[in-house]
Amino acid sequence: MSKAMDTDVQYLPGVGPKRAALLRSELEVATVGDLLHLYPFRYIDRSTVQKIADIHPDQAYIQVVGTVLKVRLFAKNGAEITSEQVRYNLANRLSVIIGDDTGEMEVVFFKGVKWMHARLVPGKTFLFFGKPQTFNGRINMVHPEFDAPESAQAGVLTGIYPSTEKLKTGGITGKVMLRLMSAALELVLPTLEDPLPDYILQEKGLVPLSFALRQIHFPADQNALAKATYRLKFEELFLLQLSLLKQKYVRSRSAVGLPMPRVGEAFNRCYESLPYDLTGAQKRVIREIREDLRSGHQMNRLLQGDVGSGKTMVAVLSSLIAVGNGYQACLMAPTEVLAHQHFNNISKYLAPTGVKAALLTGSTGTAARREIHAGLEDGSIGLIVGTHALIEDTVVFKSLGLAIVDEQHRFGVDQRARLWAKGAGGIPPHVLVMTATPIPRTLAMTLYGDLDVSVIDEMPPGRKPVQTLCVGENKRIAMYNFIRDEIAKGRQAFIVYPLIFESEKVDYKNLELGYEEVIKQFPEPQYHVAIVHGQQSAEEKAFHMGAFVAGRANILVSTTVIEVGVDVPNASVMVIESAERFGLSQLHQLRGRVGRGAERSFCILMKGYKVSKESQKRLDLMCATENGFEIAEEDMKMRGPGDLEGTQQSGLPISLNIASLARDGLILSDARLYAEHVLEQDPALEKPGNTSLAAELRKDKYVRKDYSQIS
Repeated sequence: MSKAMDTDVQYLPGVGPKRAALLRSELEVATVGDLLHLYPFRYIDRSTVQKIADIHPDQAYIQVVGTVLKVRLFAKNGAEITSEQVRYNLANRLSVIIGDDTGEMEVVFFKGVKWMHARLVPGKTFLFFGKPQTFNGRINMVHPEFDAPESAQAGVLTGIYPSTEKLKTGGITGKVMLRLMSAALELVLPTLEDPLPDYILQEKGLVPLSFALRQIHFPADQNALAKATYRLKFEELFLLQLSLLKQKYVRSRSAVGLPMPRVGEAFNRCYESLPYDLTGAQKRVIREIREDLRSGHQMNRLLQGDVGSGKTMVAVLSSLIAVGNGYQACLMAPTEVLAHQHFNNISKYLAPTGVKAALLTGSTGTAARREIHAGLEDGSIGLIVGTHALIEDTVVFKSLGLAIVDEQHRFGVDQRARLWAKGAGGIPPHVLVMTATPIPRTLAMTLYGDLDVSVIDEMPPGRKPVQTLCVGENKRIAMYNFIRDEIAKGRQAFIVYPLIFESEKVDYKNLELGYEEVIKQFPEPQYHVAIVHGQQSAEEKAFHMGAFVAGRANILVSTTVIEVGVDVPNASVMVIESAERFGLSQLHQLRGRVGRGAERSFCILMKGYKVSKESQKRLDLMCATENGFEIAEEDMKMRGPGDLEGTQQSGLPISLNIASLARDGLILSDARLYAEHVLEQDPALEKPGNTSLAAELRKDKYVRKDYSQIS
């Protein structure tokens, strides 16, 4: 890659310190390379010139050649300023009537009035370019660009770049941006080195980088633009996958793992006493984990499974393999509620095995904590379930062999690293990361591209599908009657309100008003209503949640606090208020809170009076499918990968400038397969043909903190 790419953007002709500061703060552009990697987000075809009579307001952008017929200046109060009394400081609008042989139209300017007034002289002809609109029934253009008529070039696609108000007022307009891009290309292209070797360009049919960069900013035609776009997308995704797979490749050959060759008696006892058969998917995943544990290399595996697919059972059996080989296991959960729930479930499974389990959270008392610490140090505790409390320095294991992390995006990298440091004999434990947030394949490939991925893609037998209905306010009374009927059968119901930000007063008001309404509809002593939200103390939350879990409360009114992990098999109704305000993944997670018992369950999506097309599409999809992976794919298409639950905290390993995980799944799959092919031939990228690839991967953006390889 050219050294010119690293030049500070302020030294580019036409930039300077002031504009450089703006580019830095508004677009995160610090170097010439950053500027050239800021690609247009769309293009305008400026090859056609239209006649005024053919223009209509629905068009995106148009060009007309028009002669200035009349120019008028107006003051702030709307009065026209005559030529005798022109004072530009009073003027705030310039109206220019232009015409061609088919008709007339108005162009209007609110800024730079003096400059425009001096140039747009009656009788002169210009090429005007802008967006048409209607005002008072007539078509006009506000602030069009204008130039000499001969500047209309055949077949020119003009790039439109991301911009902000500050950039425009600082003089970095679309035109200026194009000039800067042109100067950047002149500086960089003569010494540009292509990071992709010639053999890759030939095998994959890719254009050289110099061609791609020129054509992405100044396309000669649609065909050249398509070739440039494909090349840049492939390069971005290929280098990303190459960096992830190289780490995985190196680790799988070098990372020593604690050997666990046996299954052990505890595993067999637990397995044989299960009240039901494991699903085919659970058996397959346990086999994959078993292979990892006896391979002699450290396991780094992601376990994906929809809500209720039986991940906890897999975690228990994996832990028992560790115990059967003389090691301890720990399971770290993001919240106390979830840790308690895991502990209660796991204790049932461990009963026939004689393996001792313990629970350690922030609210564990001093005496109990002392006892647990002692049990971990002497090895009498085989499996510990806990929250962040597990990573405290005072927690010392005799021989930690397996670390399981539930919903890992809720833990910081440094927190997880402290857990890995507790491995037996200084060797990092085997790592199993579990998530109930279905992640689209393309995103999993990127977020967790250096992990092995297991998917539980079938539900346990007997789990009935949740019937999902979407209803409006006119059905509210019917909804309350339905809940009464379910409670009469001995069931319970969740009613969830959106809380987009913890401090949003409007949301709290909605929650409080909703709670009052629910109490009115379900009065004491016949009914008991609990309430849980983020502003309560831990004790209050635990009290209300406990009442609902134990069946003392019939209804739990809540914010999305209950989204992850609350398990109440007796709850058969989930009502989601203002469902249009939730994302698809969140709706799916909430729906997963019901349907956990043997009874038929229902999810009722209550929508407001005004619902956008996009929101209605989300609600329709929820009613149409229960498949979390389908929902996640759609969610990513609608919202982009950055918004998906958890991905912002995890962050993509590098930022993508042109490729999109939502839209470019095929290119990503191809890039990953090709990266695997390259590494099979040359694992360390040492061959002469791959020196440019090795140099590219040494750059900071590809280097991920190595915390026993989970990040």
